[in-house]
Amino acid sequence: MLQSLLPRPPINAASSSSDAPPATTAAMRPTNKRSSPSSSDNPPLKKPHHSPLPSSATASGAASGSSSAEDSPEHESRGLRLLSLLLQCAEAVSMDHLSAARDLLPEISELASPFGSSPERVAAYFADALNARILCSFLGAYSPLPLQPRLHRISRAFQLFNSISPLVKFSHFTSNQAIFETLNPFDRVHIVDLDIMQGLQWPGLFHILASRPHPIQSVRITGVGPAGELLEATGRRLADFAAGLGLPFEFNPIEGKIGEIANLEPLRARDAGEATVVHWTQHCLYDVTGSDVATAGVLRSIRPRLVTIVEQDLGHGGDFLGRFVEALHYYSALFDAVGDGATAAAGCAGGEERWEVERGLLGGEIRNIVAVGGPKRTGEVRVERWGDELRRVGFRPVSLAGSPAAQANLLLGMVPWKGYTLVEEGGRLKLGWKDLSLLTASAWQPTDAGGWDGTEGVSS
Repeated sequence: MLQSLLPRPPINAASSSSDAPPATTAAMRPTNKRSSPSSSDNPPLKKPHHSPLPSSATASGAASGSSSAEDSPEHESRGLRLLSLLLQCAEAVSMDHLSAARDLLPEISELASPFGSSPERVAAYFADALNARILCSFLGAYSPLPLQPRLHRISRAFQLFNSISPLVKFSHFTSNQAIFETLNPFDRVHIVDLDIMQGLQWPGLFHILASRPHPIQSVRITGVGPAGELLEATGRRLADFAAGLGLPFEFNPIEGKIGEIANLEPLRARDAGEATVVHWTQHCLYDVTGSDVATAGVLRSIRPRLVTIVEQDLGHGGDFLGRFVEALHYYSALFDAVGDGATAAAGCAGGEERWEVERGLLGGEIRNIVAVGGPKRTGEVRVERWGDELRRVGFRPVSLAGSPAAQANLLLGMVPWKGYTLVEEGGRLKLGWKDLSLLTASAWQPTDAGGWDGTEGVSS
């Protein structure tokens, strides 16, 4: 409900490249029409039909409720009061009226709950983030949430998120299709994952590579991540999976942040016969790059045949109040989507899974964005539009409108959730909830790569 009451910030515009081609006609497909996984016919992407945003039903154990309850005058009044208090508190923080902001938090906490309706849950996490922001401002110390204590929780929540939302699978399906089309002519392949986590994406690609008519000679994955123990566990799982398919496999872990890697040789192709591609799914859970500018320099230096990036359609620049409103709008939509997904996946029993996802993933992102985010807080120059930055360092866009779009379209036809929409815009693919884009997938190749005229896709 909060999403429908908030002012609409230009989120899509902020996340798009300033010189990207205009949106094409088409592009949103409702998910209530299912497609068979074995079907050879992928229906074309369709133009969206916009309708007013309804509040999603919630299922949260003891605090479960129906959509009619959330739409009741009492709930609407509660949601309006929460929204008003959150915006007042954020405005006070933006003006450095910290005592006034702190005085608003008790009433917000009384009305909000991580186990309540969607507006109440969103408000609970934003109130926690505002409280952390106020405390950090009083102390004059700004640092993100410590990562090590949260790693296990993040891993568990990420797996649950994959089961109740198509957002993770969207990243996997679209990127894997683009990567496969690039790697298909080669017998030796090298994949660099700039934030590999559990490596959930790569078994799907292994299946595709193993089914090629000409056998593959080697598959090498270089995985970057913040914790050596997690990287080793991911490498073992991927090695076991590859062995089951008969794929010759090698895993090289790199612990650290992308922009701080001193030796780039492990990221490069070993010789002309090995094709290197790079994948990066972005998030706000922890600092992946160390330096965005240095990370762009790493990509320029290793010159992979393809870079696939999945970005959150959420800006991090501008003043605090603008970032706060945009983040509140974004996560209100995401909480609605997660609530619907948990309900569809497990009925009322889905409340516990939803809570783990919101606490382990979304709550951590909200806290990092509100309590820490922003150039004035960290001193680090952040890249707002990675399309612009990749152009600057010598890459050009590759359209995902062909087979990758068909894969994403097929995915949405298979999932039970009806509120997701797919948009193809200037060769990029945008996955949204109702009328708000949440993720954008794009692909890039070096500007001096042959055989591309600006309109062809990844198979060129």
